[in-house]
Amino acid sequence: MTIRVLIADDQAMVREGFSVLLGARPGIEVAGEACDGRDAVERAAALRPDVVLMDVRMPVMSGLEATRIITEAGTARVLVLTTFDLDEYVYEALRSGASGFLLKSATGQALAEAVRVVAGGEALLAPSVTRRLISHFARMGGREFRPLKRDAALTERETEVLALVAGGLSNAEIGERLVVAEQTVKTHVSRILMKLGLRDRTQAAVYAYETGLVRPGVS
Repeated sequence: MTIRVLIADDQAMVREGFSVLLGARPGIEVAGEACDGRDAVERAAALRPDVVLMDVRMPVMSGLEATRIITEAGTARVLVLTTFDLDEYVYEALRSGASGFLLKSATGQALAEAVRVVAGGEALLAPSVTRRLISHFARMGGREFRPLKRDAALTERETEVLALVAGGLSNAEIGERLVVAEQTVKTHVSRILMKLGLRDRTQAAVYAYETGLVRPGVS
């Protein structure tokens, strides 16, 4: 199935470059371009792409605000692209609902793979990055921790799986850790997302740290 992508960046040359890179990859189609955050929100609603490549710093409306609106509406998944390798951008992108984060210096192959990963519903963050970013900003961020939602009725095993997801482990790695089949882990993750009303693993990881299920600085 073809993955349809919307490219949102305020620089025309950047949009054209990404369009050429992605258009040359099999199974990926560039559905349109947007020149600022507000334009991205409007075009995403009209075009219904699978993935939006979202710049962080844009006029009219920031990429982070546009990401929040798009993901809350369920319009598309968002892959945030930036030249700034700053932790706060990564974490705020995740809080805004982004499914992944990638520097603009990444290769065309890495960009295409990132689009496929995000389109497939997975989070695009390396385990070490997940632990470092989320644990640090859960400790230093402005939001207060909330107690874990006990009314969500997570089982003991589901709680254990959620903690491992927050640690950045893949389904296969969680399966090895718990000595269960990978498909069993996938089932647990699906139930966790459904019970907590979360969209994907990225939101689950942020949730686990912000609710205190996983303590900052503890892997």
